[in-house]
Amino acid sequence: MNNHETYIKRCIDIAKNGLGTTRPNPMVGSVIVYKNQIIGEGFTSPYGGNHAEVNAINSVKDKSLLKKSTIYVTLEPCSHFGKTPPCSDLIIKHEIPNVIIGCIDDNSLVAGKGVEKLKQAGCSVVVGILETECKNHHKRFFTFHNKKRPYIILKWAETTDGFIAPKTKNEQKPVWITNEFSRQLVHKWRAEEQAILVGTNTVLQDNPSLTVRDWTGQNPIRIVLDQNDKLSKNYAVFDNEAKTILINSKTKNPIPKTQNWHLEFIDWNLKTAIAKQISDILYKNNINSIIIEGGAKTLQTFINENLWDEARIFTGSSAFKTGIKAPNFSGNLIFEETILNDILKIYNND
Repeated sequence: MNNHETYIKRCIDIAKNGLGTTRPNPMVGSVIVYKNQIIGEGFTSPYGGNHAEVNAINSVKDKSLLKKSTIYVTLEPCSHFGKTPPCSDLIIKHEIPNVIIGCIDDNSLVAGKGVEKLKQAGCSVVVGILETECKNHHKRFFTFHNKKRPYIILKWAETTDGFIAPKTKNEQKPVWITNEFSRQLVHKWRAEEQAILVGTNTVLQDNPSLTVRDWTGQNPIRIVLDQNDKLSKNYAVFDNEAKTILINSKTKNPIPKTQNWHLEFIDWNLKTAIAKQISDILYKNNINSIIIEGGAKTLQTFINENLWDEARIFTGSSAFKTGIKAPNFSGNLIFEETILNDILKIYNND
C-alpha cells in the first residue's frame, strides 16, 4: 500500500465515526498531511454541521503549513452552497496545493464540478485512490442518488430448521430466536440506518417499538405497512419515541394524525410493484437507507422484486419444527461470524 492509499484508508476509517448521524449527507473522512506527517483530520459532523474537510482544516494548529500540505478526502469536495459553504472554496482559500480524492461525487450538484474548480485554482488533483473501497463506503449515498431509492438492508433471524416465527403464540410480543448480544447488535444497526420497515402482521403479533433502546444513538424513522387499516394508534410504533410513516391504501378513516407521524398511500392492486412503490415513497421522503425487518411476506416482496442490497441473517440454536418459513433468496456471502451460539451471515445482492 503506497502513501496515498494509506492516507485514504485512514480517511475511510475515521469517516465511519459519522455513521448514522450525517444522513442524508455522506459520511466523509479527510486527512491533511505535511512532510509525511498527519497534521489534521476530520469527519462529517451530524447533519447541518461542518463537512469533513472543514473539520480537518480546523484541526490544524499551524495554518501556515496548509500552503505546503496535501489534503486527502474519501469523496470529491462539494462545490455548491447547501447547509454549509462549498468545501472546495475553503481548500482554495487556504491555498492547499495538493488534493487526493477517493472517488467522484455522483450527485448532480457536484459530479466533477469540485475537481474542476480546484484545478482552475491551480491545485494538483488526483482522483481514484482506493476508489472501489471509497464507493463501497459511500454506498448509501450513491444508491440514493444513482438508483433514486434508499440502500435496502434485509434482516431476519431464523431457527436451525429455517423458521422465523411460530405459527401461533400466546402473547403479543416477540419470540426470540437469537441471544441478547445479537439483539443488541441489531439495535446498533438501527442507530446506523435512517429508517426501519415492518409489515402489519409484525405489529399485530409483536407490538414492537423499533427503537434503539439497547444502544446509544438516534432512533430510525419507522415505516409501517397497513394495507387493510388493521392498526390502531395504541400500538408502540405510534408512540412519541420516533417518527413514523404509515403506508396504506386510500381510506376514509385513517388513524388520527399526530405530530409524530404522517400517512402515505400506494396502490396495493399493483401486486408486482409493491416494493417499488414503497421505495419511491422512501426516496420522496429523503430516506437514504433502511432496514427491512419483516415479516416473511414483506421481506419476500422486496426479494421477489430484486430491491435489496444487503441481507443480514442470524441463525439461532433452537428449532421450531413448524412455523412461518424464512424467506427464500440467494446472494453473495461477504461476511460470517459466530455470536455465542448464534451465527450471523451477511450477503450482498450481486
